[in-house]
Amino acid sequence: MENRVVLTACIAEAESLRYTPAGLPAINLRLEHESQQTEAGHPRAVKAAIKAVAFGAMAERLARQNIGSLWTFSGFLATPRNGKNAVLHIQDIQQN
Repeated sequence: MENRVVLTACIAEAESLRYTPAGLPAINLRLEHESQQTEAGHPRAVKAAIKAVAFGAMAERLARQNIGSLWTFSGFLATPRNGKNAVLHIQDIQQN
């Protein structure tokens, strides 16, 4: 099975870099996306906000980025044990 997400979005919020109990750097983000999509043959304005998380070197890299900067994020979706909404786990970023 595949669980792969690619999303172009801006960094709307970023918490401070933190460390897991195992000492791994981690950062929580909120990403915002806005675009024009075609659905059922008609144009549609789309807005989406999604929670995201990154670990390790990717977390350290994201902690240095500006709020409002635009990126293409790649990763996978997972629901936290104590949550009900999926979170994007970021594995790669490309600046736009």
